Amino acid sequence: MTTPVCPFMKAARPDDTGSAKKATNGGSEAATKDSGDTATVSSKCPFGYDSNNFKLGPLSCMICQALLFDSTKCIPCSHLFCKVCISRFKDCPLCGADIEKLEADTNLQSMVDRFIEGHARIKRAHVDTNGEGEQVLNEDKKVIYEDVSLDRGAFLVQQAMRAFRAQNIESAKSRLTMCTEDIRGQLEKMGNKSELCSQLGAVLGMLGDCCRAMGDASAAINYFEESVEFLTKLPTDDLEITHTLSVSLNKIGDLKYYDGDLEAARSYYFRSLGVRRDVIKNNHGVASQILDVAVSLAKVADVDRTLGQEDVAVDGFQEAIKLLESLTLKSEETDLEPRRLSVLAFLKTQLAEKQSEATVSSVSL
Repeated sequence: MTTPVCPFMKAARPDDTGSAKKATNGGSEAATKDSGDTATVSSKCPFGYDSNNFKLGPLSCMICQALLFDSTKCIPCSHLFCKVCISRFKDCPLCGADIEKLEADTNLQSMVDRFIEGHARIKRAHVDTNGEGEQVLNEDKKVIYEDVSLDRGAFLVQQAMRAFRAQNIESAKSRLTMCTEDIRGQLEKMGNKSELCSQLGAVLGMLGDCCRAMGDASAAINYFEESVEFLTKLPTDDLEITHTLSVSLNKIGDLKYYDGDLEAARSYYFRSLGVRRDVIKNNHGVASQILDVAVSLAKVADVDRTLGQEDVAVDGFQEAIKLLESLTLKSEETDLEPRRLSVLAFLKTQLAEKQSEATVSSVSL
């Protein structure tokens, strides 16, 4: 999975609106009243899981660099890792000691799970002082303890992405599943808001990537299709949303293709192509989007060729080549050049193979 933009990067939780931070007395904790019945308290994660700085906390696996999943202890050195991560080693990667056996550490894993469960805002009753200086519990007024470092959804996605990159797919899937449950809960309360649908569509696509990596094509397709369902509810003027939508459609097409269902594969590829064509109509000259269209053209043409529709396939390959050859990259888009050249080389190879076959055929005759 290519590292996606976290779908929560610009998102705010429903109770963000109107809240404010205010540091006083040299940074000491202080309550700042938002309204007549709430107060906000700044806080930092005591374990160091910060949204701006990469830092491994005491509950992290030193191999995948995500939070521990299926916490496992090496015997005799007692160093702790995720079960999947340490199972690849014969010697402890921290101290080099021979690993005689592995033992599950359920107590530590329970602590990690509780930490994840609590890594979100907590609302508690506010304590006031009466005229006599005594503290009085005010159940009507709530103190909102601000997110300790990251919104819970963003935190879970961050941990999942780290685990996925390290091939700890079960860990990634577990964190993403928790994330989808959180978003579904918000959707039930707030309705199909664009921001929530966008987040859920992106996370479902990532869950599809996990299932595909685990070899579960059926589950992957279900997640990708559900991702498409949510993303199609959103406005088409957001390039990130339309890109994610088209990618999910292509991934379903890929799985159908590998399963031998070429007609279904072409249908999904063609839908993705339609989404991408609409984008470049409304966003002229966006190089990344033009590249996406060329890729979709290549996918559709490849299936057409396999289905025996050679003339249609050649037209698709040629249209894609024309798009890429006429594409002029701006100075800030030069990082797209390797991809442009790679796709262009593939397309030209496809046409060259057909021309070579035609030459051989004519010689034989």
